[in-house]
Order: sequence, then C-alpha cells, then structure tokens
Amino acid sequence: MSLAFRRTGRSRRNLVALALVWAVLLGMLAALNAAVWIVLFLWLFTLPLAWEVWRNPESRLTLDDRALDWQGILGADRVPLALIEKVRFDRRLDLSMRVTLVLTDGRKIRLPHDVLPPHDRFEAALQAQGVRVERHPFSLLG
Repeated sequence: MSLAFRRTGRSRRNLVALALVWAVLLGMLAALNAAVWIVLFLWLFTLPLAWEVWRNPESRLTLDDRALDWQGILGADRVPLALIEKVRFDRRLDLSMRVTLVLTDGRKIRLPHDVLPPHDRFEAALQAQGVRVERHPFSLLG
C-alpha cells in the first residue's frame, strides 16, 4: 500500500478561517464601534495566515515500497525503508502528533508537521509496508 499526501497553504480551511476572522474584525469596527487600534492590533495576528494563503506553499509526503520522501517548507528528504527501524507517533499535550523516524544506526529524524498526513492513514500505510510503528500518548519528551 503506497501513500501520497499533498497539502497547500491555500486550503479551504485557511481561507474560511481568514475570512471569518476578518469579518469579525470588521463587525467589531462597524457594529461595536471598537477602537481602531485594538482592531489593528488583532488584525496583525492574522498576517501569518494571510501570508501563507498568498504564497500557497506546497507540502507533500510519499510512501512507497522502497522509500519515504517528503518536501515541506523547511526542505526535503528521502529515507529508504530499509534504514527505518521504527516510526514513533507521539501525541503532544496540544493534541498534535509528532512523528519521528528512528533509523537502524540510532539517528532520529523528526518529520515536519506540515508534511504529515492524517496519522491513522499514515500509520496503516507504514504497517502495510512492514515498518514497525510505536504510539506514545501524551509524550512530553522524545
């Protein structure tokens, strides 16, 4: 079972979130007569998401019978499956999932969050390729 996952910055979720927040900010100005400096201050927090929607970066992860490769905002890499001893799935306290590749030589490679597919699909695809998977709920370290 192979897996191909792709994510772009200009997703429907990002567009809806940005539109809703900006509508609320405009509503604060129009209906509540909020101070302009307060609305501008809150608007500043939307700029990183607006920049991501504008740039539309693409992240991808591909798993086939030979290798796991990914390309994200911070770079790209490829690891042959024969070099992977196990894959750790660590649930963080903010309910996000941290995925770490533990290689046969002891090195650890942490997968960037922007390239991760839904963890259930990813875990099933790894197991179908014969890669050992470990789950660690609510890990603070690792």
